[in-house]
Amino acid sequence: MRDTTFISPASTDPLSRADFAAVAETHRRALKLHCYRMLGSLHEAEDAVQETMLRAWRSFDGFEGRASMKNWLYRIATNVALSMVASRSKRGRVIPPQLDGPSTERPQGRPDAETLWIEPYPDAELENLPDTAAGPDARYELHESVRLAFITAIQQLPPRQRAVLLLADVLGWSALEVAAVLDASVGSVNSALQRARAKLATLDREVRPAQIAEEHQRTLLERYVRAWESADLDRFVALLKEEAVYAMPPWREWYQGRDSIAAFFGGVWPAYRGFRLVPVGANLQPAFALYTRGAAGRWNAHSLQLLSLDNAGIATFTAFMQPLAQRLAPAFQLPTVLEA
Repeated sequence: MRDTTFISPASTDPLSRADFAAVAETHRRALKLHCYRMLGSLHEAEDAVQETMLRAWRSFDGFEGRASMKNWLYRIATNVALSMVASRSKRGRVIPPQLDGPSTERPQGRPDAETLWIEPYPDAELENLPDTAAGPDARYELHESVRLAFITAIQQLPPRQRAVLLLADVLGWSALEVAAVLDASVGSVNSALQRARAKLATLDREVRPAQIAEEHQRTLLERYVRAWESADLDRFVALLKEEAVYAMPPWREWYQGRDSIAAFFGGVWPAYRGFRLVPVGANLQPAFALYTRGAAGRWNAHSLQLLSLDNAGIATFTAFMQPLAQRLAPAFQLPTVLEA
């Protein structure tokens, strides 16, 4: 974890304030991803990294270079995220299966605007990270630690345990480095890490992604697109695992099993004039933006779908619906209307 980015690249002198902004900016994407893991929200992560940069700028004169600038920025970002969680009226972000049992009827009423929903993360934000190689003690690779199942699971950890696990097992920091970030003892860090690992192990079997051959995944996804765009319910259902799960935040209702999912979509699809799927990158998982044909023949943005697959088919798919999808569209560079 040695990093000498607090040294000016042109000399051995400490960074001047004029150089600081450029050096700090090289860490922005990695800090944003760290804040996303902490908070479960793309939009909160953007706010957190902005606050991190502001706090770093204001306190730069007191930075003495005893730690690397990267570690210093992560310390600020982690504590910003912890403060944001503490200030929430509801502490944890969730997805529908964590709230109630599976539904058997179509949704009634309106989407749940009060619950804090976990949000997806654009793959474009993961490109060109300044330090994609985690430390030697990291337990999770990048593609594991950004999956929706992992983000969902770690939101259930107490905030400080979440911070410890992310710093130690995702970034690969030593207990001593983590202790410095959290103003804690090494012993308390090790204890929190053990509790966090034990809790995480019980939460979700999908935290570790299933292995699937690239060719098989490509075939499954091609069949998935064809089934949607032809509105062929039988072909769509045949791609699902027997106990597949479908969720659609911000609606609380969710569905489990082929029969239940088939009944839901069998009642919903006839209301639409047609579908188009556009591949997008989200959480390093297969993902699509769904567009539906409007009365004027235009293709209007509908939702953002994330899938998890294994060799037996589609295990879960989560559709981020309106109005949540509307907030996500700019981050995924999605138009509200497709050209014909």
